[in-house]
Amino acid sequence: MLPDVVFFGSGAFGLPVLRMLAEAGRVALVVSQPDRVAGRGKQITPTPVSEFALGHGLPLIRPEDCNSQTDSELIRTAAAAAVDRAARDGRAQPGVVFVVIAFGQKMSPELLSDVFSINLHGSLLPRWRGAAPIQRALMEGDPVAGVSVIALAERMDAGVVYAEEPLAIGPSQTSGELHDALSELGPDVVASVLHMWRRGDINARAQDESRATRARKLSKADAWVDLSMDAYHVRARINGLNPWPGCAVEIDGAPMQIRRCEVAAAVAAPTDSAAGTGTPPGASTLTPDGILTCGTGAVRILEVQAAGGRILPFTAWAHGARIIAPVQVTSAAPTAEL
Repeated sequence: MLPDVVFFGSGAFGLPVLRMLAEAGRVALVVSQPDRVAGRGKQITPTPVSEFALGHGLPLIRPEDCNSQTDSELIRTAAAAAVDRAARDGRAQPGVVFVVIAFGQKMSPELLSDVFSINLHGSLLPRWRGAAPIQRALMEGDPVAGVSVIALAERMDAGVVYAEEPLAIGPSQTSGELHDALSELGPDVVASVLHMWRRGDINARAQDESRATRARKLSKADAWVDLSMDAYHVRARINGLNPWPGCAVEIDGAPMQIRRCEVAAAVAAPTDSAAGTGTPPGASTLTPDGILTCGTGAVRILEVQAAGGRILPFTAWAHGARIIAPVQVTSAAPTAEL
């Protein structure tokens, strides 16, 4: 039987775990970020976790700072009440667990004192500590991603590891798709740690600090690709930038985003004769069937998005744009934040 839990989370990555705990009747309290203005309509919008809690009748608080005296007392009171209920129901348990997933607030040592607290992180630690582990794993061409259940620590994502689960990255998988696939690993791996803790036989391993890498948060300034890289890394970066911030290029002078691609089988480089002049430095050549040359090899473009348009299969866009001969493609880092 699972122990009772105070769940701290905001982003959609934690929803499968929260759903599992709610269905087991083990959620003492949900703590999420306050509602924020979001979307083009500038509407006040709850976090995905808050929305789930409200829709399923779970007790919820949305503090600006979970470490404040008022909110930390609410959290402690909910935890104590859950222990009392467990005792009345004949469910002996050593306490209430804090489960933290994509919460967005730093939790103080005082709040965490004397509480078993775990975090589900979207990488195989110590690789990719930080804000964007899933995107960075894809963008750097990692063949395998995964999730880790760790102890909360003073330094970001540096706690001991209780469990992990790897997942191979698909040849045309985007970071959005990988995010969703990794989140679905959460319930089983978190439940396994909770069961071990309740039995008193939990194991932990320290992270190898020499192997730690930093997953820097993405910005609009990342929305480009160096087409002089080999095809494997061009594909990795383009797919890793999907859904946000996207990969901006110009195709035959028109602004465009490449949304998805895959490494192409070995193909002969297209000629530049149809383009009139040779391909200039920093440019690549794109054929009507979506083959884009790289520094080494080529990728096949699968999906594109014109400015203000919707995502289209490349073949549909090329037909509508009447791409009938090889054209030039360029991409460059912006000189300033867009």
